[in-house]
Amino acid sequence: MSDYQVTLQDHKLAAVNEMKSELENVKDIIFTDYRGLTVKKITELRAKLRAQEAVFKVVKNRYTKIALSQLKRPDVGDHLVGPTALALVSAEAGPVAKELVDFAKDGVLVIKGGIIDGNIFNADQVVEFSKLPTKPELIAKLMATMNAPLQNMVYILNAVPQKLVRTLQAVADKKGE
Repeated sequence: MSDYQVTLQDHKLAAVNEMKSELENVKDIIFTDYRGLTVKKITELRAKLRAQEAVFKVVKNRYTKIALSQLKRPDVGDHLVGPTALALVSAEAGPVAKELVDFAKDGVLVIKGGIIDGNIFNADQVVEFSKLPTKPELIAKLMATMNAPLQNMVYILNAVPQKLVRTLQAVADKKGE
């Protein structure tokens, strides 16, 4: 009995390696079903995501599964079924998820799930994640909370001299009459 040999085709190996190199530089991935999107809509979505430091790419599911497994990323085989496009997020995933959820409201784009901070999210969790405030918004709220006691103290310290000045002005106005 002869041994069965698997011959790997060079173009397939190159495609998997290219996918792997793209996924190495990405923090988070959001999986979508792009079926029904026109070229114009995909171009519009890509422009919006590019502003958020993300790339929207149509992929082959099998190559993506192999690349993710070689990179030791979580198994997301159930999200890689049917026509799939990935939002590859380089910066923060929150704004990208918001853009995708807003775009999906038209009913054409369907969010399948994602890998965010190394955790597998289903479609509902991605939608809920998109509703969370972004990192800059949280920092702004924190800074406002930290500044509030100082601002209140400044208002109180300014109130005493202002009241004195107003009182003196009222006395001067009354004597002037």
